[in-house]
Amino acid sequence: MIHRCNYPLDKRANQHKDNPINIISHKDFRNVWFLSISCALAGSTMPLMVLAGTLIGSELAPSSEWATAPIALMITGTAISVVPVTQLMRKLGRKRGMLTCMGVGILGCILAIVALQSKSFALFCTASVVLGSLSAALMQGRFAAMESVSMQHHASATSMVMGGGIVAAFIGPELAILGREMSSITYQGSFLLGIGCIVAAGIVLSLYSPAPIASNPAAQKQTSTINLLRRPSFALALASGVIAYTVMSFVMTGTPISMHHFHGHSLLDTKWVIQSHIAAMFMPSFIAPLLFRQFGIRAMMFIGLACYCTTIAIGFSNTSVTGFWLQLVLLGIGWNFLFLAGTTLLPSTHLDNDRHKAQAINDSTVFSFQAIAALSAGWAINLITWQQMLLGCLIPIIIMLGFIIWESASTKQTGHSMTS
Repeated sequence: MIHRCNYPLDKRANQHKDNPINIISHKDFRNVWFLSISCALAGSTMPLMVLAGTLIGSELAPSSEWATAPIALMITGTAISVVPVTQLMRKLGRKRGMLTCMGVGILGCILAIVALQSKSFALFCTASVVLGSLSAALMQGRFAAMESVSMQHHASATSMVMGGGIVAAFIGPELAILGREMSSITYQGSFLLGIGCIVAAGIVLSLYSPAPIASNPAAQKQTSTINLLRRPSFALALASGVIAYTVMSFVMTGTPISMHHFHGHSLLDTKWVIQSHIAAMFMPSFIAPLLFRQFGIRAMMFIGLACYCTTIAIGFSNTSVTGFWLQLVLLGIGWNFLFLAGTTLLPSTHLDNDRHKAQAINDSTVFSFQAIAALSAGWAINLITWQQMLLGCLIPIIIMLGFIIWESASTKQTGHSMTS
């Protein structure tokens, strides 16, 4: 039998009244803290690559058009690694699987160091793909956190792991700057520091004790992919993550080109806008559990979509630095609410023995669309105007509304949020 979601899908459901401070300080959240710190430390290699990768690419690439290839390949590496990483964790368990992938991440940093030594652009791109696989593994941390707590605390656990992204976003660029001149070869020291962070993450993760997952002896047979996708609640959770990443990645990737090249804003202003956007992506995680308990998952999806629509409206009327800042901050907040809502809903849409398959389908789809959006943004900004790019984002927003309506109608018909 499939378990029902005990987390409120809307505000009509019973709301959890516990104090959030008491929740996250409870002994049951010990594992969540270890996962949050570990993922933040190892995840710092991603912003390190984002900051240093393009600059290194511009020096090593055969032409300037290929300067952003390392970043695009890192995202691609994440997308193509989701299924293998999920299968690895299914065989080895969360802890051993994540530790193995951290070893792969260390290999990626070593490849980057060797690539800088030999001035090999191809090898540096390979390092980017390998580091992308580490990112795929770290994204599994949010599922491990949810498995460590009861279902009504899923939003809090997910928010804590996602909130670690703020720490990673701060540490990563610092690694790039601090290690830039550590050796005679620029940025070699940065990746050495990256190795140090991954090792530290592994030490913290060694303190994590995976929660035993109860299995149903009468339901060992896995649900087919088609049947999973036919479940309105699963499709809604998947769509929420896909739309969150597609719109965010498409707009964020095009912003530096639009601001600096087409609207003449300074690089300093452009950097400030992007930094504000990254902060806005993760800062809401600290209050999101309160909002989810107050309004419910479905309402938070609507709020996320409202943030996206406001981003589009501002983009049409204001292309000043302030206008871009408002667009990107709202874009980050909208992403947080949509992605967190989808992640929180996902565990309630499948059987326990289907969790690895469901998570693999979810993450591989989400990050594949993110890669497509990031790769297509540069092409689109040179083909159409910024306002036309934003207008195109209404298409996925409308699609998401369709999924919400479909899931809501199905819930009313069946009387619960799962279709068996």
